[in-house]
Amino acid sequence: MCTVVFLLRPGHPWPLLLAANRDEMADRPWLPPGRHWPDRADVTAGKDVLAGGTWFGLNDAGVVAGVLNRINTLGPAPGLRSRGELPLEALDHADARSAAEALAALDPDAYRPFNLFVADAREAYWIRATHAEGGVAGHGRLDVFPIPAGCSMLTAYDLNDTGSPRIGRHLPRFRHAAVPDPERDDWSGWTALMADQSHDPAVGPGGAMTVVTETGFGTVSSTLLALPGVGRWGVKPVWRFAAGRPSEAPYRPVSGAREAPGHSAQPAPS
Repeated sequence: MCTVVFLLRPGHPWPLLLAANRDEMADRPWLPPGRHWPDRADVTAGKDVLAGGTWFGLNDAGVVAGVLNRINTLGPAPGLRSRGELPLEALDHADARSAAEALAALDPDAYRPFNLFVADAREAYWIRATHAEGGVAGHGRLDVFPIPAGCSMLTAYDLNDTGSPRIGRHLPRFRHAAVPDPERDDWSGWTALMADQSHDPAVGPGGAMTVVTETGFGTVSSTLLALPGVGRWGVKPVWRFAAGRPSEAPYRPVSGAREAPGHSAQPAPS
């Protein structure tokens, strides 16, 4: 996954709206979101067939997690674990805070550098793992940061870092776009931006929201997700997935997303 847009609205009926484009080599096999892991029956996520992990998923407790590469770290490296394991580890937890606290203990030198995010209806975090200059073993660093209220963007750079050509160009556009309305399933204010292939010619196609290159690397899928607020009985998360470039593939509902605890049709007995 290469680009994630967050809109956090504490206290709102839909406190988390999220949009994400996944950029990858076109020949790397994957499966659309589903319940692909028998040992994690409460997790719905896309599956990377090559390494067995995921780039983005949601559990039945209402926790969402995803992972992005840091700059110039595409692909695996000998002797290091797959970063696709990380969202699955995050989704082993019942809330974003406990997931962030557990993941803070990771060894950053066990993986190539990454940006990881985890969120629920109350709060959201991003976790940055970097290596020392030159990749010196044993000198990696891992930091955990809260994601603030409002509209933010994460790419291979830091959160809202305008040094990222994509963030610098597109974050202001998302902040001024019509806010999606999950009640009406209206995401039109964002879908046009997610499909946008425009970019600064001096930067190249990597600065676009939907990436198209001649090397086989580019945007291969897209996600839209909304989490309902705690206590909204009977309201499920809204998840839409495009199995291709969002400029070409339609967003379709993801089956398998269930009501999180606190969102059931009837209040729990006192």
